[in-house]
Amino acid sequence: MTTRGTGLQIGRRGLLAGAAGLSALSLLPGQLRAEDAPKRGGLLRMGIGGGSTTDDFDLRKLNDWVPVNQAYMVMNGLVEIDADNIARPELFESWEAGAGALEWVFKVRQGVTFHNGKTLTADDVVYSLNLHRGDSSSAARSVAAAFADVQKLSEHEVKITLASGNADLPYVLSDYHFLVVPAGFDDWANPIGTGPFIPESIEPGVRARFTRNPNYWKPGCANVDAVEVIVINDIAARTNALMSGQVQAINSLDFKTVDLLARNKTLQIVRSKGGQHYTFLMDCTQAPFTDVNLRQAVKYAVNREQLLQTALLGYGTLGNDHPIPVTDRFFNTELAQRAYDPEKAKFFLKQAGMDGLKLTLQSSDAAFPGAVDAAAIYRTAAAPAGIEVSIQREPADGYWDNVWMKAPFCMSYWGGRPTADQMLTIAYSSASAQNDTHWANADFDRLLGEARALLDDEKRREIYWELQRMIHDEGGAMIPMFGDYLDGVSKKVKGVTPHPMFNLMGARLAEKVWLDS
Repeated sequence: MTTRGTGLQIGRRGLLAGAAGLSALSLLPGQLRAEDAPKRGGLLRMGIGGGSTTDDFDLRKLNDWVPVNQAYMVMNGLVEIDADNIARPELFESWEAGAGALEWVFKVRQGVTFHNGKTLTADDVVYSLNLHRGDSSSAARSVAAAFADVQKLSEHEVKITLASGNADLPYVLSDYHFLVVPAGFDDWANPIGTGPFIPESIEPGVRARFTRNPNYWKPGCANVDAVEVIVINDIAARTNALMSGQVQAINSLDFKTVDLLARNKTLQIVRSKGGQHYTFLMDCTQAPFTDVNLRQAVKYAVNREQLLQTALLGYGTLGNDHPIPVTDRFFNTELAQRAYDPEKAKFFLKQAGMDGLKLTLQSSDAAFPGAVDAAAIYRTAAAPAGIEVSIQREPADGYWDNVWMKAPFCMSYWGGRPTADQMLTIAYSSASAQNDTHWANADFDRLLGEARALLDDEKRREIYWELQRMIHDEGGAMIPMFGDYLDGVSKKVKGVTPHPMFNLMGARLAEKVWLDS
């Protein structure tokens, strides 16, 4: 992902970014230089935005930064995505695909125990995967629907049979919903996992405390004695908490304060490029957004360059109304970039039988830092196109339960996924529980299934390019920009590096870092 002018002057001392930062990620915990070796001890305090009083650890509905980060503190996944966007073994120790990538056999890591002393076996893996299958309400249901069968072969071996071949299955299994709990477990307020930390106290939407798992199986990880998470949804309060030393790490920096924070010699700004993108969501099942011409009008009425420079201060790239970033190998390089064009917006309004349009846009900075400002920028840009936008500001608490996927027109974000197939499946497949525009297209679903079954990358590319075009032309998501992940961390926190998947080192910062004594 390239960066268009940042509009800020940030010294190298305060910024971990680009190729140098990414290369540091290739060092695994057991491969660190002696002078960088992790140290044990201390309390890590994290101020994280993206939490609600309705949060718990139910793997089927993890939907924001606080529950995802906390889930990774308590539980492990089957596969981990590393800093180079490569799928690495986690609780699955190794895997082998059969012909056509239809049948996969995975070895379950031995010698791993849950917090309650139970030894990890294939039964736990099968149970955890089945949480998302069948009649499940899981947000990963559409992804797990590809699993025709999940079978225990032995105490330490699992076979996954797919409805159709998928060469990306290990990447699919890295999804944060596919964490592992003991077979039969369902007490989501009191989670048990194999992860680096054990819950000590949890007050949803407020704070939580976790203590080191003394039997953690990963070398060089779980270095701090305890982690305290303070939920701070307000970005200004979160930033002040970091600057005052109340917390040592925060996520999702306000793009407008990065320059100020970078001047602070006690802090480091961690900048990561990936698939994070910001969306204006039109519900394709609710009027007036049932009309594809009207959706086109809305997309032509946004000034993307202005949004990128004003809302993100250049920390990102232009979006083109589909979710695949330029860093993805299947990014459609031939799809023309949609530009701000009020006259075209008027044309499409007329095609929809309208001379003008009044819309209510529900927004909250819970969607992303600066979302309310971005809504105001869109309101100004849309006016010359004959689109009158009124902004309804929503509280951060409960936004994801009360507004997202319910409001006709609202704002949101996606953290991106390691493969095009994952991103398109979870957000645009008509069967997905997280298809947040409710856009349904049978041809899209069919082609998506065809692409994932192919082992020929050239043939897959042709299909993924067409899928991006379909979303760009017909979908209900206006995606004006991709934003870099920006975190602020005390320099006393060591081992912090950029990561292409999500803020805070792919939501695994607590597991990886240590404190300078």
